[in-house]
Amino acid sequence: MMKLAIKGIIPPMITPLLENKQLDLVGLKNLLNHLINGGVHGIFILGTTGEGPSLSYAVRKQLITETCKIVNKKVPVLVGITDTSIDGTMEIAGHAKKVGADALVVAPPYYFPIAQEEMGDYLESLVPMLPLPFMLYNMPSCTKLHLSMDVVRRAKELGAIGIKDSSGDLTYLYMLIEEFKSDPSFSIIAGTELFLPETILNGGHGSVAGGANFFPRLFVDLYEAAMAQDLEKIKILREKVIMVHQTIYEVGEYSSRHIKGTKAALMAMGICQDHNAEPLDRFTEEQRVRVKKYIAQFNYKNEYNAVQ
Repeated sequence: MMKLAIKGIIPPMITPLLENKQLDLVGLKNLLNHLINGGVHGIFILGTTGEGPSLSYAVRKQLITETCKIVNKKVPVLVGITDTSIDGTMEIAGHAKKVGADALVVAPPYYFPIAQEEMGDYLESLVPMLPLPFMLYNMPSCTKLHLSMDVVRRAKELGAIGIKDSSGDLTYLYMLIEEFKSDPSFSIIAGTELFLPETILNGGHGSVAGGANFFPRLFVDLYEAAMAQDLEKIKILREKVIMVHQTIYEVGEYSSRHIKGTKAALMAMGICQDHNAEPLDRFTEEQRVRVKKYIAQFNYKNEYNAVQ
């Protein structure tokens, strides 16, 4: 299997939906143009922020097809394929390969709690069937399993090209970087966007930053500052990221507010609508107004306008 360099800022792209929960094709094109013109280094679809498990197979497949068509190999497209059944996982993996995606992202199957050994055995069964390079995805808050170092090593031996760690555990992230530093082709990608500078400065490779959906250039600039070890610039840019967390991400009281807030931000910027897939619902009008005010405070240039 070919090696694919996964690095930089790879937004976990939201899935733009219409009110009837079908794919918003206009919004999708606007969003992808916004991200690519914002300088991102890849696109990750059908992850947690993309509401992957809540979408029908038809919508998932349409999203993969249209994303690959619009991106047109400008940056790698990574597709989340995790499902409760291995057949469902392979169905999405096969479609991703057919329409031109670049890599697959594999998390532990959700619903049943499984042991580390069972996850290792699952990878032994799944990986030989995968038609594209794959990354591991550590998302314990959604899968009930915090991947052990043994499982990550086993995945790497099976051909994994990296891991996205969304545990929020900085010590674990440092352990991953230390464990695999001898192989720079194995990418360590932070799912917690605030950890981006630490990840890069300590030898990691990038971030799947949710805030890059609406402010891609901010996170690309932060990545580049970290690569350049420009501590003063890192400090200035990190303060802006912290402001995102203290404003847009704090609207709403449920843990789903990050996804809802991201969509509300994109709607406020005129990029796409803010409809969610069930069981999530959009913000109230009052909450949307708050997000719009916060977005205005950043005075951020809308990247997709560059290609209208």
